[in-house]
Amino acid sequence: MTLVVTSFYTAILALFYVLLAGLVIRQRFKHRIGLGTGEQPQLLQTVRMHGNFAEYVPFLLILVALLEIQQSPVWQVHLVAGLTLAGRVLHAIGLWLSSGTSVPRFFGMISTFTALMVGAVFLLTK
Repeated sequence: MTLVVTSFYTAILALFYVLLAGLVIRQRFKHRIGLGTGEQPQLLQTVRMHGNFAEYVPFLLILVALLEIQQSPVWQVHLVAGLTLAGRVLHAIGLWLSSGTSVPRFFGMISTFTALMVGAVFLLTK
């Protein structure tokens, strides 16, 4: 069995993860901070963009892979994976724009939590 849908979204999310890591590295270089955030708001924002991605994406990709392994309808797999991708991109944009609340950040988290809940329900009702 090949996990075609999971592989596609994993590749895109991996590239986005590298982009987020690059933003952190750029901020660290700019502020000459090797560890921590040095109370630099821009660095804290990029560290949290990267960290939040790293906290949610692996678990979500496991859900996507399990849906595909269980041969769930392809629309279900794409729905959970697409919500994951959209949520992580929106969250990063929102956090890039503001360390406070923002519309993209809000909808990014809604999309992420929806992906988690919908993926879990799809697995439990399979």
